[in-house]
Amino acid sequence: MSSLAQKLHAEGEKTLAFFRALSPEDWQRPVYSEGAEWTVRDILAHITSAESSIPRLIRALLEEGKQPPPDFDLDAYNQRKVREMADRTPEELLALFEQRRAATVALVDGMSEADLQTVGRHPFLGEAPVEDMLKLMYRHIQIHQRDIRRALKQ
Repeated sequence: MSSLAQKLHAEGEKTLAFFRALSPEDWQRPVYSEGAEWTVRDILAHITSAESSIPRLIRALLEEGKQPPPDFDLDAYNQRKVREMADRTPEELLALFEQRRAATVALVDGMSEADLQTVGRHPFLGEAPVEDMLKLMYRHIQIHQRDIRRALKQ
């Protein structure tokens, strides 16, 4: 397994452990109150959504040369995806995240160095190599986990 695939796998395991350790009361705790008003559960829905949308974006870039439009509204997209998962329980979201992360790891493990260095448009990063897009997948989760920890201490 490539080092990036290993890192994604390890970080996925940490993410699962973090969310599985939460109490039932924690899931409805507000984390963000400006813009998107998200609870802990909403953040899990968000990262679960990203776990399929970013690999889909990367596959479209590598296989078809397709990229998101320059005016892509990431905030609106994220809000919509969280709403679409509103009926999922935390347990269902965790199972879905686990499946999607395994698929991401398999995708990355099959990539060549040329694939990783291919530059495309990422909705948050702008023009960036695929490798940076993939690294953002676990860094993004780490930031949300930090914010959740802060919210749970209040």
